[in-house]
Amino acid sequence: MPNESVTKDELLSFLENEVKFRIDTIVESAIEMAEEVHAGVKREDGASSFLQTHTWPVTLEVIKHYQSENKLLTSLQIAGAILHDFMEDDEKILDLYASKTYGFDAYFLHRFGDYVYKMIMTLKVQPLENFSGTTDEERKSQRFREYCNILANAPYDIKTIKLADRLNNMRFVAEIPGNEKIQRYIREAEDFYIAYPLLTPRMDNFYSKIRTAYEDLKKIKVSA
Repeated sequence: MPNESVTKDELLSFLENEVKFRIDTIVESAIEMAEEVHAGVKREDGASSFLQTHTWPVTLEVIKHYQSENKLLTSLQIAGAILHDFMEDDEKILDLYASKTYGFDAYFLHRFGDYVYKMIMTLKVQPLENFSGTTDEERKSQRFREYCNILANAPYDIKTIKLADRLNNMRFVAEIPGNEKIQRYIREAEDFYIAYPLLTPRMDNFYSKIRTAYEDLKKIKVSA
């Protein structure tokens, strides 16, 4: 299934008209911050907007999941989805917010609160130098195992955002034959992400989507 492109206006329109959700200052602030950090950022193909092919589509996927499961959707889940990749670009973030002399963490907590902060910090992939090993491959393996353990024990909101994030990434690289991430996504799907939706709490709709994305990647690898 092709990866979708979503504009900010389309996302907001869906929230307001389909979900009947009132856009509040938390969501507005999350959008503003995401645009500051990810504006102009392109994806692996060197052309696609990170915001329109990842940030907004992942957020929309999360919103639709809560709708389909008849679960309460609040500004906190939406902000967490919008900012789920926020801490991945530390250098740019620290440069943008250098004027916040009392510290970026304190600033973020003041702006979004403890719950959103914990979500994005849990989703953040830690730097490779934080892990032991004699080679980068050993360190990557340890990081992946520890990250999977964190996700396996993560609350519902974090699990939803991570599955939407991984699904989007798998679908996107499927459109770039020969991309170096294809093999890694296949391996990580086999090792964890196919089974992840079946762990409690089960998310069967995500299982079907992840499984389909995995099969699509396998076809690309076979034909490459």
